[in-house]
Amino acid sequence: MSKIGIVGLGYVGLPLAVSFAEAGHEVVGVDSAPTKVVALNAGSSYVEDISDATLTPLLDRLRASVDYADLEPCDAVVICVPTPLTGTREPDLTYLEAAAEGLAPVLRPGQLVVLESTTYPGTTREQLLPALERGSGLTGGEDFHLAFSPERIDPGRSDYTVRTTPKLLGGLTAACAERARELYALVCDEVVVLSTPEAAELAKLLENIFRSVNIALVNELSQLCDRLGVDVWEVVDAATTKPFGFMRFDPGPGMGGHCLPVDPFYLAFKAREHDFYPEFIELAGKVNRAQPAYCVERVARALNDAGKPVHGSKILVLGVSYKPGVGDTRESPALEIISLLEERGGEVGYHDPHVPDLPDLNLTSVDLEQGLADADIAAIVTAHLQLDYEEVVARSALVIDFRGVTKDIEAPNLVRL
Repeated sequence: MSKIGIVGLGYVGLPLAVSFAEAGHEVVGVDSAPTKVVALNAGSSYVEDISDATLTPLLDRLRASVDYADLEPCDAVVICVPTPLTGTREPDLTYLEAAAEGLAPVLRPGQLVVLESTTYPGTTREQLLPALERGSGLTGGEDFHLAFSPERIDPGRSDYTVRTTPKLLGGLTAACAERARELYALVCDEVVVLSTPEAAELAKLLENIFRSVNIALVNELSQLCDRLGVDVWEVVDAATTKPFGFMRFDPGPGMGGHCLPVDPFYLAFKAREHDFYPEFIELAGKVNRAQPAYCVERVARALNDAGKPVHGSKILVLGVSYKPGVGDTRESPALEIISLLEERGGEVGYHDPHVPDLPDLNLTSVDLEQGLADADIAAIVTAHLQLDYEEVVARSALVIDFRGVTKDIEAPNLVRL
């Protein structure tokens, strides 16, 4: 395989495109956003994990386009488009359908198509395959190869990369799987071949739902600890000393990102088609979805204990991205916390070194020192490492910590989850 196509040049597609280009292969990336295409072709990266210095030397063999026709010469095409939820919390395959519609007319015999977007079991076979066959007149598994290989990108992480993270895949046929294995062997040290696309699709959901369920457990425990008057962070630290049979998960203000808040709903949707109701999984999603509202109640209680109502109080949210060290705000619990506080009449501002503005909320990141000085309460929602939390506590009238980064600090103006 000498020429690779990537559909969707976001947090998943761009790092993958860069990996193939770094391995010496010609890469064509297609994205529906012209601004992204222009930026990439000029050597400007909008994904934090890919620097301009990394991207620029690759421009002789990595090119972005808005035209699916540029994918026709490719030996393989990897689809890395978003798979979000609708307003009613059901799978939204709009981006995938658009990708299939654009790719099908230029699909040619012998090509490999791989779906990496996280989705429910059966999507590759039941949704993508018919769409490609209708639009191309070709037969999947005979005229072209088709496989599913879940993305395992963790934005902001450098210890596990595209190359060092084991790659799962499942092909429509054994030949499809082998062709996909050959593709990923170019950039991945370990490739694990599963029996079907459905097995690979479900494995991805299991990885993330495992985390969702355990986060829900400690989030619920944090609420119980509040009623019991027990420090949840001390409890989690203590349990973590056990060298076997326990894996640490920390409570927080809720889940964010492109996978954890979404994946349980994808599996629940598919399960209902088979008259199966995964109550355990759905309950975890319910608990995590409710956590931002619980945190707002904790802010209200902390202000009340200080003799102030939420209405009219100045509240500074520290960190609005969904995880430390990145500027990604997708499904971030901070956004809901801000909205709920504003609904109660709070005057909410935020500081985040990675997120300069929140257009949907009409907010801009404020200067930290001035923001702390003005605020009636500062709420630590995302714990970016560059913030000095001892200074935050020292400079604030009141601090509430939803991330446990102040657990070694004792101060009369400090409240923790």
